[in-house]
Amino acid sequence: MNLLKLENSAVKLTSDANTKTNFALRESAYPRPQLRRSHWQSLNGRWKFAFDDQGKCTQPSDLSEWTHHIQVPFAPESTKSGIDDPGFHPNCWYEREFETTPGEGRLLLHFGAVDYRARVWVNDQYIAEHEGGHTPFTLDITHVLNDSGTTKVTVWAQDDPHDLAKPRGKQDWQLQPHSIWYPRTSGIWQTVWVERVGTTYIDHIRWTPDFERWEIGCYAALAGDVPAAGIQIKVKLSVGDRVLANDSYEVFNGEISRRISLSDPGIDDYRNEMLWSPEKPTLIDADIEMWYKGELLDAVKSYTALRTVSIQRDRFMLNGRPYYLRMVLDQGYWPDSLMTAPDDEALRRDVELAKAMGFNGVRKHQKIEDPRFLYWADVLGLLVWEEMPSAYRFSPKAVERMTHEWIEVIKRDVNHPCIVAWVPFNESWGVPNLVETQAHRNYVLAMYHLTKTLDPTRPVIGNDGWESTDTDILAIHDYDTNPQHLAHRYGPEVKLSDLFDRKRPGGRILTLDNYPHQGQPVMLTEFGGIAYAPDDKPDANKVWGYERCWNISELQMKYAALLETINNLEIFSGFCYTQFADTFQEANGLLYADRTPKIPLEAIRAATLSGEGLCTPTHC
Repeated sequence: MNLLKLENSAVKLTSDANTKTNFALRESAYPRPQLRRSHWQSLNGRWKFAFDDQGKCTQPSDLSEWTHHIQVPFAPESTKSGIDDPGFHPNCWYEREFETTPGEGRLLLHFGAVDYRARVWVNDQYIAEHEGGHTPFTLDITHVLNDSGTTKVTVWAQDDPHDLAKPRGKQDWQLQPHSIWYPRTSGIWQTVWVERVGTTYIDHIRWTPDFERWEIGCYAALAGDVPAAGIQIKVKLSVGDRVLANDSYEVFNGEISRRISLSDPGIDDYRNEMLWSPEKPTLIDADIEMWYKGELLDAVKSYTALRTVSIQRDRFMLNGRPYYLRMVLDQGYWPDSLMTAPDDEALRRDVELAKAMGFNGVRKHQKIEDPRFLYWADVLGLLVWEEMPSAYRFSPKAVERMTHEWIEVIKRDVNHPCIVAWVPFNESWGVPNLVETQAHRNYVLAMYHLTKTLDPTRPVIGNDGWESTDTDILAIHDYDTNPQHLAHRYGPEVKLSDLFDRKRPGGRILTLDNYPHQGQPVMLTEFGGIAYAPDDKPDANKVWGYERCWNISELQMKYAALLETINNLEIFSGFCYTQFADTFQEANGLLYADRTPKIPLEAIRAATLSGEGLCTPTHC
C-alpha cells in the first residue's frame, strides 16, 4: 500500500489553445464541494465536436470528421458553447486530449452531468455508459492510460428530443420553445474533471446531523483495493479555530458509520451560535484522512452543519422553532448558456439576489442544480426545495428512469444543509391520470415513501400543486392575481375542510380521497406570475405570464399588494412567488433574464417582508 505522492499527482492540459481558454468555471471552483481534494484539473474548455443526426456512429472510429469545436460545459444549443444550434440533434460526439504526469494510484474521470445518455471511451477503449441527464458519474481510467502521457477522451451523448418518458424538466420537445417550456440542453452541461487518488481512496461521505442529541452522524465508504483490516479514518470537525471533535475510527468492510458527539453548550444563546440557518449559516468544516500502517492514503475536505427541519402540526420547523418560508421559484436558466451557469460567480450572485429581495429560500423548479449553487446556498444561507425534473408520459420505462435518477440525486445532495425539502412530482406531470388511475397514485405514493426511506430527516412533498396524497406539506398552486380573491379563498373564515373539499385552484382537486386530513403546514408554493411586457418589447405578443403589466410601476404595485395579502393569511406556513428571473418567453420574473432588477431591490424586499405581526423571517 503506497502513499499517494501529491507532488506527482498533478494533471496538466495539452499545451494548445485549451491552456489559453478562459474556462467557464473558475479553476478554484471545485465541482464537488462536499468531497474536495487538493489536486484536480478541470477539463472544461475547447473540445472537438460533431453531430450524428442519423445515429450511424456506434464507436469513435465510425466518425468521419469533427465538424465543430465546442466550449464544454455548455450545451450545443447554447450561444456560449460556440455551436448555438437549437435544432433537433439526438446524437452528438465530443473529444479532447489532456496530459498526465506519471503518478501512483488511480486516475478518476468525473462528469458532473451529461444529458441524457453517455458512453465514454478513453484512448479508443470503451469504458462505461451512464444514463440520467442530471446526475454525476465517475470512471476509473487508470487501466487504459499509456506511456505517452497523453490521454484522449471521447464521449457520445444521446438525447432524443421527442422522448417524453425520460426526466426532462422544462426542456421543450417542440422545435421552438412554447408556453412554459424552454430550449433543450443536450450532452455535457456540467464540469468534466480528473483527479488522481491512491489505490485505496475515500469514495463517499454522508453527514447526518442530530439536533436533539447534539451529534453528527458520519458515514464513509472506501473504494479501490481495500485491505481486510488496519485502515483508520480520522475525522476532525471544527468551526473556525475551534475544534469540536478529532477522532479516529477503525474501518470494517470498507466503511465506517459513527455518531460524533459534540459538547452541548447548554443555554440557547450559545447553542444558537452553532446552528445553521439563513440568518446565521454556521458551517462545520470537516477534514477526513485515511491512514494505513502509518501512511496517509487519502485526505479530503468536507463540511456539514447542525441543522434540523421537521413538521410540527401546521408549522414548518427549523432547528426546533416555527419558521415561515418566503421562497421564490427559480428555473435556473441563463439566456446565453441555458441550464449551465456562465461561471461560478453567477451561481453565487443568484443566491445573493434571492436574499437581497427578502427571500429566505428558493424552490428550484424542474431542475437538479449544479452542486456549486448548493454550496453557495450553504455558505450564504438560503433554503432550497429540490425538485425532480418531470417526465411527461407514464410508462414502466418512465418509472424506471425517474426512480433510478432520483436515487442518484438524493445521494449526491443529501449532505447539503440548505436543502430542506424533496419534491419528486410537480402538478401531476408524468402522472396525468392521478385522480382516476390507481397505478398513478401508487407511483406517487411509492416515490414519497422511497424518498422518506432514503432520507428520513427532511419533509417530502409528494405532488406539489394539487391532487395531493401522502405529503408532509400541503402545497397549493394558485395564480389568481387578485388579492381580494386570495383573501376570500384562504382567509380566516375558511376552514381547512372547506379548502380540501370545495376550493379548487386551477380547476384541480386539491387532495385525493386517501389524503390524511390532519394538521399539516399549508403553503402557497406557486402564485403571482405577473409578466412585464410593454407593447414596444420585442416579441411582446409571445410573452408568457398569468397576468400582464404594461409598466414597471404597475408591476411594483401588484407585487406589493399580493405579498401583503399572502403574508397576512394565517393559514399559510410559507409561500413561493413565481418567479425569480425572466426565462425566455416567460417574462414574469422579478429580475430580467440577465438578473437586472425590474424594481429596486429595496422595494422588492420591503414587499416580500410585508405583513403585520404574524411571522418574522426567523420565527412565527
